[in-house]
Amino acid sequence: MNRLTTLYHSHTGHEPASCVALAGAGSNRQYYRLTGPDGQTMIGVIGTSLDENKAFCYLSRHFAARQLPVPQVYAQSEDGLCYLQQDLGEHSLYDALSKGREAGGQYSEEERALLCRTIRELPRLQVLGAEGLDFSQCYPQPRMDTTNVLFDLNYFKYCFLKPTGIDFHEMRLEQDFQQMDADLVSETDTTFLYRDFQARNVMLDADGNPWFIDFQGGRQGALQYDVASFLWQASAHYGDDLRQQLIGEYIDALSQYIKVDAQQFAQRLQLFVLFRLMQVLGAYGFRGYFERKQYFVKSIPPAIDNLRQLLASDACPYPYLREVLQALVALPQFAPKQSVAVGQASQSKYDGKGPLRVRVFSFSYKKGIPADESGNGGGYVFDCRSTHNPGRYEPYKKITGRDEAVIRFLEDDGEILTFLESVYKLADAHVERYIKRGFTDLMFCFGCTGGQHRSVYSAEHLAHHLRDKYGIRVDLCHREQGISETLE
Repeated sequence: MNRLTTLYHSHTGHEPASCVALAGAGSNRQYYRLTGPDGQTMIGVIGTSLDENKAFCYLSRHFAARQLPVPQVYAQSEDGLCYLQQDLGEHSLYDALSKGREAGGQYSEEERALLCRTIRELPRLQVLGAEGLDFSQCYPQPRMDTTNVLFDLNYFKYCFLKPTGIDFHEMRLEQDFQQMDADLVSETDTTFLYRDFQARNVMLDADGNPWFIDFQGGRQGALQYDVASFLWQASAHYGDDLRQQLIGEYIDALSQYIKVDAQQFAQRLQLFVLFRLMQVLGAYGFRGYFERKQYFVKSIPPAIDNLRQLLASDACPYPYLREVLQALVALPQFAPKQSVAVGQASQSKYDGKGPLRVRVFSFSYKKGIPADESGNGGGYVFDCRSTHNPGRYEPYKKITGRDEAVIRFLEDDGEILTFLESVYKLADAHVERYIKRGFTDLMFCFGCTGGQHRSVYSAEHLAHHLRDKYGIRVDLCHREQGISETLE
């Protein structure tokens, strides 16, 4: 952080009044908001990759010179490892779409208007941004090519397909990969490929105008890639009618800059959708199955649903790959969730009334362990205070373990995941035994310092785990947050 304050002083001539760390976004870059004596703010960035920093600063300056909506870079350190950029605020398109997303894709007219405005702005960056751009400055490569495509396809094969245990003929699949690669790079595209065009990377100003960030991985490539990335984002739940509307908006805006054959564009788009879905499943597999981060595991079912819909439309022109993907989406672990049949509860002289109800609490040790109102005294109290506490950091102090920023912090750190592995084994064994004996009540409590972050995260995840696995009623209570709900 000292390097940033030094750079700030060199650029402005005075010390910042404050320098506050911001929540990370899954990368190795660290972000800070620096406020001057006059109240004006800048974002300071510390990155570990010199080449990545150079790419972002070059692209930002190039795009800004063409009057495109990107943050201006004010200054860069001599070693290139930190820089100052324009502060675009904290309101992202992802935040603005939260109600529609949480409603399973039921987006309001206002939310749809924001999506239309955003996707109509994309062609400006792709086409105008490519004019005069030195693609050799891009990181890690100047253009989308065969190396890029085959890397991502094999990433899917090794990090997602193989871990599922599905049987396939590797050489036949490789032949289809080679043909898919040839089709994806068959055209010489001269436009800018954003690479990570998604709602999280779009900031909204006070008037709802979109501004683009995190384009440092961009390169020369096909227009369709970014459209597929945006509209087939797994967690967005965009319906087909909304997708078609937004594709129409995009093509209409693109037509202002280049000649577009709408039918040909749509056909090639389907190929990039297939490629993008396989690519993100590879990423989810690695981050979820290997790094064991539950945030990414949760993203797998909606991504599989997107793939299932794509296969139903016969959009995969590669026979053996289509056969493998159809077998993949038919695997039991990717079927729609159903309650687990646990059979008739046996009677017990101790209880035997059934069915089992589980109560899960989060709490603060400062205010004591939750009381057992059932009268049987059964259950567990788990102390979460041995794990890394996000509450020690300013960006997380006003949010809880139900908020995505805290979830990402805990899962990226990983200690909480190891902790919960043991909890799940113990809880599963106890629940199964109680179901068999016909007991009616079991209680799990998670305590931490303030009952806000680690305990809330743990209680949420155990509650949903037990409900999903056993189909039982779970009463969830975050005592210090005043939140109670029943998971049927």
